[in-house]
Amino acid sequence: MQSSTPAGRAGRPRSAAADTAILAATRAALVDLGWSKLTLGDVATRAGVAKTTLYRRWAGKNELVVDAVAELFDELELPDRGSLAADIEGVVLQFAAILARPEARSGLMAVVAESTRDEALRERIRTSIVERQKRLVLEGRARAQSRGELPPEPDAAEAARTADLIFDMVAGAVVHRTLVSAEAANGDWVRSLTQVLLWGLTSRPPEQTEPTDG
Repeated sequence: MQSSTPAGRAGRPRSAAADTAILAATRAALVDLGWSKLTLGDVATRAGVAKTTLYRRWAGKNELVVDAVAELFDELELPDRGSLAADIEGVVLQFAAILARPEARSGLMAVVAESTRDEALRERIRTSIVERQKRLVLEGRARAQSRGELPPEPDAAEAARTADLIFDMVAGAVVHRTLVSAEAANGDWVRSLTQVLLWGLTSRPPEQTEPTDG
């Protein structure tokens, strides 16, 4: 399932203005109608485009909603507050604020639920949201290393695994806190999460020993 016109198919070039209007209309419809009542026809009317314009770009409602929500997460920026702890707190508070928005909350939970039986949709979520936002982890780690707050990681494969783990820990904790538990990710909670994360990043891991019999 692809959101763009397939390669080799003749047609007019995509309009960036139309894409922007469609994604904004999708978010507005999520606020007003929720995911279950959202239709491509309603989105087309709100965006002022023909319904065929949507079908040329998106295979269906799920893919459209993923892209509309992904655009919200593209607003995330890693602030430079002078320390790794402060930087983490800043971006986590931004993330929680986006998840508090009804269009992000309803859209994300709906497509994640749908993706449990749609591998193509799961991959779209992974590439459009997860992989794009890992830039924040890479940027924050590089900045902390340049400050001397974190040691360098010369092993590229290990560095990639660490980045994946950091992202999973932060994103998983915030999503669970805000969307599953429906609790506020306020300053106190974010500071506690940051302390736990920093302890794992700065502590020396225990030496691994071979298991012994008996």
